[in-house]
Amino acid sequence: MLRILIADDHLIIRQGLRLILETADDLILVGEAVDGAEAVRLAGELMPDVILMDLRMPGMDGLTAIQHLSVEQPAIAVVILTTFNEDELMMRGLRAGAKGFLLKDTDRETLFETIRAAARGETLLRPDILARLLAFSAPVAPAGESGPRRTVEGAGLSDREREVLVGVAQGERSKEIAARLGISERTVKAHLDSIFNKLGVDSRAAAVSVALQRGLIK
Repeated sequence: MLRILIADDHLIIRQGLRLILETADDLILVGEAVDGAEAVRLAGELMPDVILMDLRMPGMDGLTAIQHLSVEQPAIAVVILTTFNEDELMMRGLRAGAKGFLLKDTDRETLFETIRAAARGETLLRPDILARLLAFSAPVAPAGESGPRRTVEGAGLSDREREVLVGVAQGERSKEIAARLGISERTVKAHLDSIFNKLGVDSRAAAVSVALQRGLIK
């Protein structure tokens, strides 16, 4: 059973998620928090596998809570609960250590798949979410220039590392990346470790975010 903690200041959101989670045989809700401070405290007490974290909450917000959790409870996967007008916060949440996103109006199967992927240390980026990240991360040419600017940041990524990263951005699991590239899952993990080190991140979602911003993947 995967243990889930919900952090959202809106009762109706928590109630809705609770009812949905109750229909999954492998997921169990162990606690609810109304702000970031309570989420951090309950994370230490309940040790959930995954936290569904709203970003906008009174007191300590979700972004600050994610930053605390990435230091205090790095083994706990955080999935951001977001709406369509929070792209900048989404990007900041990725850099802070979140493993992925869920729109608050998402369907049940996407909710379950995202939670399970996060618990495995993987990231599922749906096409609509990926499109938003691409749009938000698109480089802007200065006045007088035309076309996107190319950057040399992260140029140390090898071709194979870029192929692995593209697979991550497309929501592929490690075994799917391995099968597509004809390599072992252990080799995929080694490439991911190298990517994380070169980009200065510690999660797949953050790697995709940074790579999109730097124009390393399309």
